[in-house]
Amino acid sequence: MKRWRTEGIARRCLARAALAFLLVAGGLRNAGAETRIPAGATLSNQGIERVADYIRNEISAGNIAGANILIHQHGKRIYSASFGMRDAASGMPMTPDSIFQIYSMTKAVTSVAAMMLVDEGRLSLDDAVEKFIPAFSDARVGVDLSDEAGQPPLKLVPLKRPITIRDLLRHTAGITYGFYGESMVRKLYANPHLYEGDFDNAEFAERIAKLPLADQPGTRWDYGHSTDILGRVVEVVTGQTLYQFEKQRLFDPLGMGNTAYFVADQTKWPLIARPLPGDRFDRPLVSIREPTMKRRWESGGAGLVSTIGDYARFAEMLLNRGMLDGRRYLKPETVALMASDQIGPETGIIREPFYFPGPTSGFGLGFAVRTKPPPNTTWPLGEFRWDGAAGSFYFIDPVDDMFVVFMVHARSQGSRIQLALKTILYEAMGKGLRTD
Repeated sequence: MKRWRTEGIARRCLARAALAFLLVAGGLRNAGAETRIPAGATLSNQGIERVADYIRNEISAGNIAGANILIHQHGKRIYSASFGMRDAASGMPMTPDSIFQIYSMTKAVTSVAAMMLVDEGRLSLDDAVEKFIPAFSDARVGVDLSDEAGQPPLKLVPLKRPITIRDLLRHTAGITYGFYGESMVRKLYANPHLYEGDFDNAEFAERIAKLPLADQPGTRWDYGHSTDILGRVVEVVTGQTLYQFEKQRLFDPLGMGNTAYFVADQTKWPLIARPLPGDRFDRPLVSIREPTMKRRWESGGAGLVSTIGDYARFAEMLLNRGMLDGRRYLKPETVALMASDQIGPETGIIREPFYFPGPTSGFGLGFAVRTKPPPNTTWPLGEFRWDGAAGSFYFIDPVDDMFVVFMVHARSQGSRIQLALKTILYEAMGKGLRTD
C-alpha cells in the first residue's frame, strides 16, 4: 500500500512537471523566439564550423569511418552534412541517404507508438502487462543467494505488484539486459539461447516472461528488454505487427520511408553504413546484427534501421509537441509527460549501480531527461534524449528550440563523441565548458 501511495504522489508531481514543460515550450513557440529565447542561445556559424572540424578530426584520427549530422533550430534546418565514408571497405562516401542501424534509438519510436494508444484510450499507463501478455502473471523476482552458505544460488519470490505499462516505459519493470552486471539474473538474460531461431515479438515476450526479474517492479531503474515487451503490447492492442502499426501511424505520415526492422530492398544494401573493422557490435543480439537479414522479430528496443532525414522528421514532431505539417501524432500534454522525469526522489526509485542517463538526468517515458546542468555549465533543463549502441544519438532541447541527430557506426566511440559534440554546441551558445 505504501508503494502505491508513493506512486500516486509521483504522478501528481509529474503532472506539475508536465505543465511546466508546456509553459516553457509554449512560450518558445507562441511568444516569438526573439523575446523568449535567452540571449546567446542561437547556434553561431563559428559553432557549426567547430562541429564540422571535430568530426573531420575524428575521421582523420581513424576513430570513425564517417558520419551524418543534422541540426535544426528555430523552425529550420540550420546545418546538415555528411563526412567521410559509410563503408571503409568499399570506399563508398557517406551521403544523407545512408542507412544506419540505430539500435536503442528505436526505443523512442516504440514509446511514441504506445503513447499514441494511451492518447486514444486504448491503453493506460497503469494497465498491468499481464492483461495483454498473460505469461507475465507468473513472473517472479530472482534473489541471488549464492554467497549465503547452504542456500540455493537463486531464490524466486512473488511480485509485490504487477508490472505496468508505466514500468515498461520508464525501465522500472525489473526486466534487464545481459550485457552488464554479474548477477545470476543478468547471466540468464545473457544466454544466447534467448535469441535462437526466427521468432516473432509474441514468442520473444513469452521467453522473457519465463526469466526472473532483476528487481521488484517500480523499485529500480534497470535498463533492458522492457521496450521490446512494450512493442508486443502494441501488437496485442492493435491487432497489427509492430511495424505495420508504426508504418501506418508514424513512418508513412512522417515520410520516414527508409525506416524499418531490416533493409528489404536489395538495391539499398550499398547504402548501409558499416563500422570500421574491429569496432563491431558484439553483444548477443545475434538476430539484429545484420541489417539485411529478414527476420520476424521486430525489436521495439533495438531493431530499427533509419536515415538521418527520417529520424529528423520524428525528432521535429517531438520538438513541435506532437505535431508536424498540420498533423497531430501526440497530444502536447502527452509529449510533456514523456519528457518529464518520472523517477525523481519523490518516487523512491533506486538509480544505482547501473544508471546510464548519468547524475544530471532523470528518465521519462522513453527518454533520459535533463534535470540539472552538468557542473560549470548552464545546459538547459528539460532536454530529452537517448542514443544507440553503435554510436548514433539524438537530443531535443525545447528551451533553445533545437534538436540534433548524429548518425555514426562506431560502437566504441559513441559516448565520447556524443559528449564532445554536445559540449561544442552548447559552448557555441554560451552555455558552459564541461561535459556530463
